[in-house]
Amino acid sequence: MDIENPPADAREAVSAEEMLIDRYLPRFQVTQIEHLVVNADIGTTWAALVDLDLLDVHSPLLDAAFFVRGLPAKMKTLLGRKTPDRAASPQPLRLWGVEDHGVEGWLSLGERPGREVAFGAMGRFWKPNIEWYDVTTMTPEQFAAFDERGWGKIAANFSLRPYGETRTLISYEARTATTDGESAQRFARYWMLIRPFVGHVERAALATVQRDAEQAA
Repeated sequence: MDIENPPADAREAVSAEEMLIDRYLPRFQVTQIEHLVVNADIGTTWAALVDLDLLDVHSPLLDAAFFVRGLPAKMKTLLGRKTPDRAASPQPLRLWGVEDHGVEGWLSLGERPGREVAFGAMGRFWKPNIEWYDVTTMTPEQFAAFDERGWGKIAANFSLRPYGETRTLISYEARTATTDGESAQRFARYWMLIRPFVGHVERAALATVQRDAEQAA
């Protein structure tokens, strides 16, 4: 077979299908993609993804990062000699309806059941304290068209594909675009620092889905 010119039926077999992430953020400055093969079929893997609680995504690096992030509040409590509040157990944080879980700056970009779920956010991510853009009433179409100067946009997705007859290839991608040159420069410096951490978070999330799907299978 001519590898450079495959037959028409082969081209049709691998024809691309539109992805939500391509629809709502087709042009971007940076992206981070991780993949993992799950020993479970797509239906089982999708069910594990639907049930994924982001608060259950753990790794030594993630746990340490969240511990350090909470240190100022802990020190404030200790120095003030106050008894820490006994907070109720946190509610699950799932991809479906991120805007309904009090996740500031994030909105759902939709799903293709069994194939893909996508979500997005807007903000000034490069600031020491991230400044989120209010997307409370924004639609995915408005997210895609947004071009106000001084902001950045993130679109992320989980996508699933068959890997043979009984396994699934699951991918996690996060793209970022900025709306002007100055913001692009600021984000580029920030990205150099956080890129390894973004990849680590993606791998930890995929591993959690893999674990839950394979246990169910």
